[in-house]
Amino acid sequence: MTGTSIETGAWVRRFHPSPQAETRLICFPHAGGSASYYFPVSRALAPAVEVLAIQYPGRQDRRTERCVADVRELADLVVAELRAWTDRPMTLFGHSLGATLAFEVALRLEAEDVTPLGLFASGRRAPSCHREEYVHLSDDEGLIGTLKRMSGTDSQMLADEEMLRMILPAVRSDYKAAETYRYRPGPGLRCPITALTGDDDPEVTIDEARRWGEHTTGRFTLKIFPGGHFYLNEHAASVIQGISEHIAAR
Repeated sequence: MTGTSIETGAWVRRFHPSPQAETRLICFPHAGGSASYYFPVSRALAPAVEVLAIQYPGRQDRRTERCVADVRELADLVVAELRAWTDRPMTLFGHSLGATLAFEVALRLEAEDVTPLGLFASGRRAPSCHREEYVHLSDDEGLIGTLKRMSGTDSQMLADEEMLRMILPAVRSDYKAAETYRYRPGPGLRCPITALTGDDDPEVTIDEARRWGEHTTGRFTLKIFPGGHFYLNEHAASVIQGISEHIAAR
């Protein structure tokens, strides 16, 4: 297969261009996260699978841009960017906020007759499982405390007060997007869904993860790992292997 030359723009990071890859994996970061979180995933899967990581506005090289604090607005913007990349089958992977966003993106893609090979929803309860949460309304110290408790932010960044203060607007915006999201009942996805969760994640119960199965008419799989909300930091190899096997079996 000959790769198409596409400008990635502000939204898409293509760390290891793989023009001969037959499929792509689209990765969606967690709240406060950035596309670079998925650099190791891209390195591990290239050149068999080309990884595209989504970069939300308000962080890293996009830190001067307006943050988007609404999942549906984010999904509309991402889909507008991904239309140029639908020349090959794609699989979606999202962690935490990224899982909810990936779900909304998948709904929009399927409405345009682009059915993903699958959706991997990691570290997030099913869209129909709502909790009242108000982390985005915390003061800066409360927000920092949440970051430290969740252990999803680089430890060096947490120790750098100046750097930490720089990312707080994006973190707050992301938490607002996640916490104000409300599922709108409608047709489920056609693509398979794989829910991934840690067995000690305070943000997701096993039952809440299992309910992702209600959101697809396709196959559903639940995978439970030892660990908390960022279980995947310790089990990256197993998660990547599962994604690779899923794509290979398409």
